Amino acid sequence: MYYKPVGESSENLTIMKTMDMHHLEHPTCGVLGMQDMLFIKGFTVNHKRIRRLMRLMNIRAKYPQKHLSDPGARKYIQPYLLRGLDINRVNQVWSIDISYIPMKQGFMYLCAIIDVRSRFIVGWNLSNTLDKSVCIDLVEESIRKHGSPEILNSDQGSQFTSAGWIELLKKKKIQISMDGKGRAKDNIWIERFWRTIKQEYVYLNPCNDGLELYKGIREYMEYYNYNRAHQGIKRKIPAVVYGKVA
Repeated sequence: MYYKPVGESSENLTIMKTMDMHHLEHPTCGVLGMQDMLFIKGFTVNHKRIRRLMRLMNIRAKYPQKHLSDPGARKYIQPYLLRGLDINRVNQVWSIDISYIPMKQGFMYLCAIIDVRSRFIVGWNLSNTLDKSVCIDLVEESIRKHGSPEILNSDQGSQFTSAGWIELLKKKKIQISMDGKGRAKDNIWIERFWRTIKQEYVYLNPCNDGLELYKGIREYMEYYNYNRAHQGIKRKIPAVVYGKVA
């Protein structure tokens, strides 16, 4: 695991971590709301800087909004298939997302896939880029380990509205589901996982570099999957529900 410094100032890194923590609690907060929050906390930051940092962090406010996506990506947007669906078995639905992870001197991105029925993390990887290949590689690796899901849900981010993403899932005969634009609860399972791992590990254990972060997340994933009871599955352990332990 190699880490390349991203070149942001220490002030920007502090601002980014502050915005990330705020976003977990207030996912509908946009650029102006972030600016007000930062001002209260003693930061005077213009809206252009906040917008740039939010894009760098892959943070998007979760509220219904007009569809202003890149026209080139619109043709790859798929319908949301999970509304009203009875999710009653493992590998029926997987949910994928990618999230900003702060460190002491920099940041990385964590991509993870959760099995919705069991809340088991079937795959994850750590990267210093938001490149589309990060998510594609993770899906392929997760399928090799656990088989294919029936449905894979994501948001409408650039990693998932691309020819490569659509071609992969169609080749694997996986139904493609995408959140409605700005809908906060369509991908709630992976969103709750981000809150859990950040509050229970990331914010409590700021890492010095990518290698330390990788090792720490690997240990936390083992704990989350095999030792931590989950309220969303009646206080059972994800690995037990997924069928990975006796």
